[in-house]
Amino acid sequence: MRHNLLSIGQMAKLNHTTVPTLRLYDRLGLLRPCYTDPATSYRYYDIKQNARYDMIRYMKELGMGLTEIQTVLSKEDVQLIESILIKKREHIFAEIRRLRVQRDAVTRAISNIEHYRKAPTEGVTSLEYIDQRKIYAIPARKNFYEHDIDSYEEVLSDLRSHMTERELPQVYYYNVGTSIKEADFLAQKFVAADLFAFVDEHFPPLPEIRALESGMYACIYTDSYDEEIPCAKKLLEFCRANEYQISGDYICEILTEFNVFNKEQRSMFMRLQVPVSFEIKI
Repeated sequence: MRHNLLSIGQMAKLNHTTVPTLRLYDRLGLLRPCYTDPATSYRYYDIKQNARYDMIRYMKELGMGLTEIQTVLSKEDVQLIESILIKKREHIFAEIRRLRVQRDAVTRAISNIEHYRKAPTEGVTSLEYIDQRKIYAIPARKNFYEHDIDSYEEVLSDLRSHMTERELPQVYYYNVGTSIKEADFLAQKFVAADLFAFVDEHFPPLPEIRALESGMYACIYTDSYDEEIPCAKKLLEFCRANEYQISGDYICEILTEFNVFNKEQRSMFMRLQVPVSFEIKI
């Protein structure tokens, strides 16, 4: 028998792998034993074949599948290796972008749930400073305020469809809002203007992106869709009573939903808000 030969068990132990893994590589033609004992029919690996095993493991670490590795090793084509790795790099970058979006969505969800736990009592007005936010907005094709929650669901589906058609991350769809133009809000005309999703820095730069400027907002919270209009009226009364100047569109923001508790319809926690300014008295 030749020197420096290893049984399959020895080869597996030396390379910190398993016998079934080596048998799989053998079946795929990736790494076959180099010697068969004519007397026993036992097959052995040459210790120098560790280099081949190291190459297979390296390619796996780069994210290549066994089929890709099989193709590369059989053709011995350096350009093929390069092209596969370039594609693999793009897939990795895409996955990193997806994970960033998912991470930010989880962070927003945690923040919104915390906001829910610490929010003022339902129906209580307050002043809050809110940082700048970005939204992906489309016009509301229907004034759902004139109808019931089913109409709102139809409009909300428009946003989902719009984002789906443009292959935008659907995770943003779950933090949404609607708006009413400043003039309509002041006149207490409840006419839906825009429907939007709150987005972040990782969202694709598109014409539909707008900024909600930072500043002081008069706010009121409710967890009932049917209470939005009464609460919005109370919000305006609060601003007028305190001589706050309305300085932008009214926004109904869905901070979070708990539909696991209500199978019949959305169980929403909403922050109704309007930007305000006021004179500083000296």
